[in-house]
Amino acid sequence: MTELKTELETQELLVDSFEQGRSRPLDNQEQRRYFSNKKARHTFKTQVISLPKGTDIVDVLTAERGPEADITLMRKCLPRFSEKQSFLGDKAYVGEAQIRTPKKKPKGGKLTSDEKASNRILSQRRIYIEHLIYRVKVFRVVRERFPLRAPSYPTVILTVCGLTRLRMGTLKLA
Repeated sequence: MTELKTELETQELLVDSFEQGRSRPLDNQEQRRYFSNKKARHTFKTQVISLPKGTDIVDVLTAERGPEADITLMRKCLPRFSEKQSFLGDKAYVGEAQIRTPKKKPKGGKLTSDEKASNRILSQRRIYIEHLIYRVKVFRVVRERFPLRAPSYPTVILTVCGLTRLRMGTLKLA
């Protein structure tokens, strides 16, 4: 396991998350916890970490609350990785030293041409995680509202990620 961590340290991993609708919980407290104002419905959130170029899935965090901030999810995952591990994320991951993010436009100001060029380069490197999430969402159970009971969500998502890896050829079966 430590060999894998040291090998991953040499690469900048890509990170992003997505929300998926779920059925409305019966419990009032749970309804409040899982309601995402961004999507205007009750949602689960899943975070995916991949190798550069989106060639393989390194880590998946599933069944988190939809309104949970992306940086909070990442902070839950960071103890699994080495302190030297670097990541590349979108603007939702601003605030963690290990994660490189695009430069935000200052309020009432403008980005310099160098900052814009740097953001463009980061976006070109980060697009692979978006493509990987699209490959996961090819499966209907991930793309649409989750049709099963909430406790089965992590199992289903991890199975779909395994099937995605199998389709990509990175998961080898005996």
